[in-house]
Amino acid sequence: MPPCTICPRNCRIDRTAGQKGYCGVTGTKIKAARAALHMWEEPCISGTRGSGTVFFSGCPLRCVYCQNRDIAGAEAGKEITPERLSEIFLELQEKGAVNINLVTPTHYTPEIAWAVKQAQACGLTLPVVYNCSGYEKTETLRVLEGIVDIYLTDFKYMESETAARYSHAPDYPNAAKMALEEMVRQQPEPVFGEDGMMKKGVIVRHLLLPGHLKNAKAVVQYVYETYGDRVYLSLMNQYTPLPGMEKWPELNRRVTKREYERLVAFAVELGVEKGFIQEGETAEESFIPAFDNEGI
Repeated sequence: MPPCTICPRNCRIDRTAGQKGYCGVTGTKIKAARAALHMWEEPCISGTRGSGTVFFSGCPLRCVYCQNRDIAGAEAGKEITPERLSEIFLELQEKGAVNINLVTPTHYTPEIAWAVKQAQACGLTLPVVYNCSGYEKTETLRVLEGIVDIYLTDFKYMESETAARYSHAPDYPNAAKMALEEMVRQQPEPVFGEDGMMKKGVIVRHLLLPGHLKNAKAVVQYVYETYGDRVYLSLMNQYTPLPGMEKWPELNRRVTKREYERLVAFAVELGVEKGFIQEGETAEESFIPAFDNEGI
């Protein structure tokens, strides 16, 4: 395995020699912590049957407020082979999943690409969803052309200072812009089935952080003015402050109803029609699944 440059961190470490990159992953195997039907994605992703979601361990971004912090550092989870991953995809299909949903997959891209092709050769017919942080390299995304049907990507920051403070990635805005351009190149128009489920396309998520309405508006404006209705926007108010946020007191609270309403109103005024909003109380730890190796 050559020096790792899969994500924008460009750690250039040798995993086969036991070295760990920023994502926390070493070795040649895949580490995953859960594979199950998931009901908490956007309606066109989860539907009524559930999205066949695989939560991978490790993360190249590792935000300080991460809702999946139990696996982001790659401590939790179980090591599996690409062959086993392809079996998991088929098992999720047998359970009635509407798609295969790859959560935080970036650092396993070569192995995932192989596993998807292997599963398809054995009967996998479901759309494949690449569920990522937006901190991607176009070179890595090109490996997934013809493999990924739906890009479900975050766009967290338009402000380099904010990206540096919360994700140690001042280059995030530029990386996310280039990554989104490549995603839309691969999937230029949304396609839906008769059941209302997305079959192809791009959904851009933005998690509103407390006190960061300006950044959120900048993200929405950039995405909509650049791609219009070719991309669906998903505006989320589910930020949940978890223990250990004392170093970032401004994030140690939930988003207010007023903050979120102002963001939604801004999107509507821009002309956004293709998108999703959240209603009611969503900032609950119950929305964070148990990473107990189910289905792995």
